[in-house]
Amino acid sequence: MNKKDRISQIHEKLVVLGGYVELLRGFGKVTAGDLIKDDIKRGAIERFMQLSAEVVLDVAGQLIAEYRFRTPEDYKDSLLILGEEGVLTKKFAGEFSSIAGFRNILVHDYLKIDYEKVVDKLNNQLGDFAKFAQSVAKYLQ
Repeated sequence: MNKKDRISQIHEKLVVLGGYVELLRGFGKVTAGDLIKDDIKRGAIERFMQLSAEVVLDVAGQLIAEYRFRTPEDYKDSLLILGEEGVLTKKFAGEFSSIAGFRNILVHDYLKIDYEKVVDKLNNQLGDFAKFAQSVAKYLQ
């Protein structure tokens, strides 16, 4: 695959990320209690949050490989590297890098999910995914 195709693939993933965020926005404001009571809503929100985080981390990995940035120590570090390299601002990269740990909880520690944190991300931090996508798209121009 050539560079143009690899960059195009990143753009496609950013579009998919936007779709997941729109689906999450469709749930409106929810509470932790809403999630605890409604298995279907809880499952859908958890899954779309996980997929959103997966896209972010996948795109970060692709950018690191494509531009030969330093090798990350872990998923969180991959976002910090994007801050070091100017893809994201350092401040935003530092704040948003917590999405890696959140993704790990959704995937591996699902019995320990803190629904207050899920609700906070859903109700107050969805814009971070859009900010990530916009920053990456701008960098790729």
